[in-house]
Amino acid sequence: MSGASPRNTALNAASERNVRQFPRPTEGGRPLSVREVFGRNVFGREQLRQYLPGEVLADFERIQRDGGRLDSKMAARIAVAVHDWATARGVTHFCHWFQPMTGLTAEKHDAFLTFDGDLPISKLSASQLIQSEPDASSFPSGGMRSTFEARGYTAWDPTSPMFIMERETGSTLCIPSVFVSYHGPALDKKTPLLRSMRAISQEAVALLHLLGDTEVRRVQVTAGPEQEYFLVDKAFQALRPDLVIGGRTILGASAPKGQSLEDHYFGAIPSRVQAFMHELELELYKVGVPAKTRHNEVAPGQFEIAVLHAEANLAADHNQLVMELLRRVAERHDYRVLLHEKPYAGVNGSGKHINWSMADDQGRNLLDPGNKPGDNRRFLAFLAATLLGVYRHADLLRASIASHGNDFRLGANEAPPAIISAFLGEQLTQVVHSLLQKTASEAQSGGRKLQLEIGGLPDLAQDSTDRNRTSPFAFTGNKFEFRACGSQMSVSWPTTCVNVAVAEGIRELRVLAEKLGDLDTAIAEALRMSQPICFEGNNYSEEWVVEAEKRGLPHLRKTPEALAVLHQERIADLFAAHNVLRPAELEARYHIQVERYIHSVDIEADLMRDLIDQHILPAAIEELGSQATALGAARASGLSEDPWKDFGNLALPATIRSLRAAREALDAAASQAAGVESLSERAAAYAKWVLPVLEQIRTAADQLEGLVSDARWPLPKYREMLFQNH
Repeated sequence: MSGASPRNTALNAASERNVRQFPRPTEGGRPLSVREVFGRNVFGREQLRQYLPGEVLADFERIQRDGGRLDSKMAARIAVAVHDWATARGVTHFCHWFQPMTGLTAEKHDAFLTFDGDLPISKLSASQLIQSEPDASSFPSGGMRSTFEARGYTAWDPTSPMFIMERETGSTLCIPSVFVSYHGPALDKKTPLLRSMRAISQEAVALLHLLGDTEVRRVQVTAGPEQEYFLVDKAFQALRPDLVIGGRTILGASAPKGQSLEDHYFGAIPSRVQAFMHELELELYKVGVPAKTRHNEVAPGQFEIAVLHAEANLAADHNQLVMELLRRVAERHDYRVLLHEKPYAGVNGSGKHINWSMADDQGRNLLDPGNKPGDNRRFLAFLAATLLGVYRHADLLRASIASHGNDFRLGANEAPPAIISAFLGEQLTQVVHSLLQKTASEAQSGGRKLQLEIGGLPDLAQDSTDRNRTSPFAFTGNKFEFRACGSQMSVSWPTTCVNVAVAEGIRELRVLAEKLGDLDTAIAEALRMSQPICFEGNNYSEEWVVEAEKRGLPHLRKTPEALAVLHQERIADLFAAHNVLRPAELEARYHIQVERYIHSVDIEADLMRDLIDQHILPAAIEELGSQATALGAARASGLSEDPWKDFGNLALPATIRSLRAAREALDAAASQAAGVESLSERAAAYAKWVLPVLEQIRTAADQLEGLVSDARWPLPKYREMLFQNH
């Protein structure tokens, strides 16, 4: 293979990349501050005050805060206002921006263009603002829509502000929306999220009234997703069909270093990456996404961005924008962003941590323990209800984060296992045990200092809990961190499932209080009942797997068995009881996710066929032929009577044979799995028969990577993709 091979060309291109210089926003030659940039493309409160009369604004803000119906007269005023604001910014089109059950966002652009007689004018009507009609049959519906039943509706969600998305080719006004079918069933991820937030509010307000907080009228769910991702140079990605199509490398031998020295985590951010991060943050600020934290993650080539918390539906919108802008801005810097949970074998994969809490309309965080958590009835009540809900419905939380990609992370000493448990920390555990034993607790939540005893350095304020990075549902000061969500997932569905579980936990606590005649006794009883879900140790350990089984906790290792939970009648009853999903809507989500799992494995099987047949085997056979020619010359010259024994690589032909045998086994396994009639059993068959064969093929192919000469190997290697010019 010559020096101008595609792989060498990609290597040279990646090596020579310069840091991208991008235009910073200015005004009159002066750089704009973050305050001036933040939300400039959002039709937020400042714009509402500027464009709407006071009485209209007050009514609209009340609807945003408390709910209620938006009448056509108010919608018309808002439509005129947002149209004038957007067109003044050069916008010519608008779209209803929604979250179908693909996990991505969707949008259909319409021009502001209309006609007044023969005169072309620009206008946005109330009906256009409120509602649009995309094709419902072309999105995943889980059988709720037939191909000939095409009508579906998007409806404006006024609780999430409209924004302008700027692109190189023009700007579009985006109207955050829900998506439902012609007869009303939810076809998206946002509708059940909004319903689950309403369910939590209703149950939490009732509990607060029981606690004596009768002034509370609304409780909101807050969330703050953290997003992990990998960057790879676009030249390398273009030569890897598995990365282009599947988002992960289904072949590839580990690099000599990997993450073994642990020197990437929190290390100095490479200049090229920091330029990308800076431009990404500016784009996020423009659309009102409060990006806060950026850093190198554990694996080489891996990074994280964290966003400040917001109300859950807005946080879900923010995370969708983060993922969209990650992809778009990465392209400007000659990167491709990899959001798959496991882009590379042998190094940590990527997750998405959802920081989850509840707050009432008095501004109080209901999961804030205060300085004396043992005396904080409000906190203890909501802690007990949360733990009880998670305990009762741990299998639902596991199902909510189930995917083919996430199966590679869970339980792999890089992410929580497939067993859902909760971590409280030393002080809260002491408080809980004291309540259960009816003893006074001296535990305090705040005010402790960590004395470093080093001259010139201040004492450190010590948090009430340490962090347990192995726990899937960990208390972290005044919130729970749901750490098991996959990096490419929408946070809407996992958050919905947490909301439903906790809403049921709150309801059960209230029923228990009524039954026992005393709320404090009910809180203690709820904490006692939920003790099996509480675990303070190492969730990665084999000992925990054994212990969890003794406690009766579900351990759903693979996606097919995890998703089967959604098929259970008790889960359908749970969602229906809180008016979040009807049984048919939940069943549709089960079918969609099972089909997605099957398609994901099937795509990887097709990719594997292509890689082996078109890339790996030709290179290996060419290497074998080259060696045979050289060894034949050695025999002819008299250098060796048995050159294969003296100089040959005996492992090469044996590994090629192993690869060919595994490749043939793949066709048989895939054909057998595809022939299973039942959808659930077919998914299990793909997990049982196809995935092990894919691993066998990978093992042989990765061995060949070490046996074939570097100049002849066609695919970019891990050492190049993970370390070259980040």
